[in-house]
Amino acid sequence: MTRVVYESWGQRVVYGSGTARQDVAAEVTGLGASRVLVIAAEGERALAEDICKDVPVVAIFGGVRPHVPVDVAQAVRAAAREHAADLLLSVGGGSTTGTAKAAALTTGLPVLAVPTTYAGSEATPVWGLTEEGHKRTGVDPKVLPRVVVYDATLMLSLPTRLSVTSGLNALAHCVDAWWAPRHNPISSALAVEGVRSLASSLPRIVADGQDVAARREILFGTYLGAIAFAGAGSGLHHKVCHVLGGAYDLEHAALHSVVLPHVVGLNLPAAPDAARHLATALDERSDPFGALLALYVRLDPPCSLRELGLAEEELDRATDLVMAQVPDSNPRRVTRDEMRELLGRAWRGDTPLPVPLTALRTQERPQ
Repeated sequence: MTRVVYESWGQRVVYGSGTARQDVAAEVTGLGASRVLVIAAEGERALAEDICKDVPVVAIFGGVRPHVPVDVAQAVRAAAREHAADLLLSVGGGSTTGTAKAAALTTGLPVLAVPTTYAGSEATPVWGLTEEGHKRTGVDPKVLPRVVVYDATLMLSLPTRLSVTSGLNALAHCVDAWWAPRHNPISSALAVEGVRSLASSLPRIVADGQDVAARREILFGTYLGAIAFAGAGSGLHHKVCHVLGGAYDLEHAALHSVVLPHVVGLNLPAAPDAARHLATALDERSDPFGALLALYVRLDPPCSLRELGLAEEELDRATDLVMAQVPDSNPRRVTRDEMRELLGRAWRGDTPLPVPLTALRTQERPQ
């Protein structure tokens, strides 16, 4: 590679454990805000109220829904206007952060994000909106949260299953960054460290959900993966998940956990650099794909699209929707039959398989 283009994004990040309330108050003051619209799903309203006790809150918007439907975006924008908000403060997971981004996209208001899952949306300038079963995404610096306040103790009540699927969503940001349209050595290096942090710490919280140090390490890996993704763009894995999530309203984090190893099995034989990065991150030089599957065995995440609610009769339509979004930069050409097979295996929960290199030699992209 003789030319590298990498774009970084300016953001203030505060890490703590048990310090969210004072950190949020200090950051709101630092931003000079006096009319804060808090965005939190109803299930996290009490947490948001506690965190924001020392913040000049003018209203709380609770209408958060997965994949940010357009009507939700319109409602939160209207709330920001009605209450003359000068800061959007999100407390929650990726859907909550995404709702704040939807408001920032048209209002230009700054966002302060307090994540309660490992979604990573708080560290990217990517927004997403869903309308009539179609999820649109884009990149705009206006939606990047100005400040992120991480507090590992906020994740202690996160159920094991959601901790695992959310953590694998973070890991997917790392892996997709190795073959995304703008993949580059800087994003790739960040992604290696992100996978290393996540793979070493996720099994620890399966064993002990109250392991604060492990949850802090997962947050570190989450952030590294998110900024790698922000720099590299959206690769095949995220295209598949955005299409399926938008069209069928499937659980976001669990969807990533199901799809990821199947996409890795498809792409890795044609992506030697990605294979080397995965081997380094998982400390398994001879069989990095096997090491990824071994991690899945330890974490025991959802492994089929069927259990997420996708009907088998939708697989042909889903294949067509995904094929329209396959990035030109993908390390190998993907045929419709191959994508249909991938989705079929993911639907059934079959063990992910690598596509042999011998089957790729006539399909490899020119160098």
